[in-house]
Amino acid sequence: MNDVADVRVAQRETDAFRAQLEAWQARMEQALAQRLPDSATVPGRLHDAMRYSVLGGGKRVRPALVFATARTLGLTEDEVEAAACAIELVHVYSLVHDDLPAMDNDDLRRGRPTCHKAYDEATAILVGDGLQPLAFELLAVDPALPASPEIRLRLIALLAEASGSLGMAGGQAIDLEVQGKRLDIAAVQDMHSRKTGALIRAAVAMAAACVPTLEPRLHAGLRSFAAAIGLAFQIQDDLLDVLGDSSTLGKATGADRERAKPTYPAVLGIPASQAQVSRLHAEALDALEPFGRRAEPLRLLANWLLSRRY
Repeated sequence: MNDVADVRVAQRETDAFRAQLEAWQARMEQALAQRLPDSATVPGRLHDAMRYSVLGGGKRVRPALVFATARTLGLTEDEVEAAACAIELVHVYSLVHDDLPAMDNDDLRRGRPTCHKAYDEATAILVGDGLQPLAFELLAVDPALPASPEIRLRLIALLAEASGSLGMAGGQAIDLEVQGKRLDIAAVQDMHSRKTGALIRAAVAMAAACVPTLEPRLHAGLRSFAAAIGLAFQIQDDLLDVLGDSSTLGKATGADRERAKPTYPAVLGIPASQAQVSRLHAEALDALEPFGRRAEPLRLLANWLLSRRY
């Protein structure tokens, strides 16, 4: 009976978390829509393309990490919403540019034509050019964030570091350089830690930065959690490119193999990659132990991220 009761409790928690995740996703659609320029504002075509790219759905993983970390630290979503918007704007700009013919040359994103297909390549470049500064403008002036100049500067620095040449942009550069080459697993991990992991780590760190009195040991726990989840998330993404269904994922599958990308499944194989996801998942949960029950939002988010099928 205890096992049955435990299963029922776990299912209720999972259902409650999925409802919370959907609420966060809906919140982000509204928050982003409010902060993006209106399509009627000149230049209308560019603003329309920005809204098309940002408001096209998506999992909103990075905002969810911001919100879950905030909950863990006793903050409300209101206090970090602008930070969640900023990191999502940077993420979307990276997707728009990654999809371009000069990069990954993808036709489908989130079940719809990519920005350069729906508009044109020049407009897609300008969409990224417009979204990136808007993200930093939010961190500088949005009234809902903590008023402290030190916190504002820290948020700007965290996002800049994560999105620049030592983070996401650098990871994409490496990704382009190594297509068709053989890499060892350490090099693959380094590429992933930059291209995908950097923004995931920043999502957790930006919420933590809004609590300047946070103990160093708790900061360390969050850093370890984010590092493990960031790598596991990308390995799971690599696995879905091999094992997933394009109608569920909203994008073409098999692209990594076609481009001869050195992914985890390509280097280690599928079973070993799946085992690595499980190991990193356990590592992430262990890192949250100092928080006790307070970290339940992050635990449940980690469980969802690493068991997802889209």
